[in-house]
Amino acid sequence: MSDCTHDCGSCGQDCASRITFEAPHKLSRIGKVIGVVSGKGGVGKSLVTAMLAAGMAARGKRAAILDADITGPSIPRAFGVKGAVEGDDLGIYPRESKGGVKMISANLLLEKENDPVVWRGPVIAGMVKQFWTDVIWGDVDFLFVDMPPGTGDVPLTVFQSIKLDGIVIVTSPQELVSMIVEKAVKMARMMNVKIYGVVENMSYILCPDCGKQIDLFGGGKVDEVATDFDLKVLGRLPLDAYIAKAVDEGEADSLGQRHELDAALNEIAK
Repeated sequence: MSDCTHDCGSCGQDCASRITFEAPHKLSRIGKVIGVVSGKGGVGKSLVTAMLAAGMAARGKRAAILDADITGPSIPRAFGVKGAVEGDDLGIYPRESKGGVKMISANLLLEKENDPVVWRGPVIAGMVKQFWTDVIWGDVDFLFVDMPPGTGDVPLTVFQSIKLDGIVIVTSPQELVSMIVEKAVKMARMMNVKIYGVVENMSYILCPDCGKQIDLFGGGKVDEVATDFDLKVLGRLPLDAYIAKAVDEGEADSLGQRHELDAALNEIAK
């Protein structure tokens, strides 16, 4: 509504931007909660989530990932984490990577990680809430929420029920970048969520012979979009065979220590 004060506790309207934040598990002490979002799939949102968590862990911070992409979970595999989570009367305990990144994901609840999750929206949204309220995260400095692409049930559930400190928008350098970013920006601003900035993935490659940076899709698109929406460009990540190999082999922890990624990671982490 045009006269909305964002004080949902005293409002009887049932609008899309209604906020009813859930409390995390009573044994969880979480510092910053940061959503990683995109307006469409295939731009590397989960990769950026994994890199941010691994980068923070490599810098001595306690990092965790809530994998909210229930039907397309990829975080456990990227970190080489397999097997079911455990729980007791107190709650559910997240799994932990070799580098110390805690995580919860639908894949860690399935009998086989390649089984499909064929659930309707309300059930999926309910599981995301449980990942927040029922998981015993313990002491965490940074919790990254890996969102599914788009602006559907799950992103809306996260915005309405988890108090985010802000979001990072992930995009690619193709012509669709403006539309991708605009969708995410409009939803975040509708929900009164802070936007830290935008990360451009697959931004360039480095020539293996001369080291020259090559912009495969042309340069400058993310800068134009950032200017249009008054956003900060947090970093540009290259197309790098090392990154693909690390994720495929479950070695995402190593991405936090990759020399060529340090500049981008440092800027994003700040």
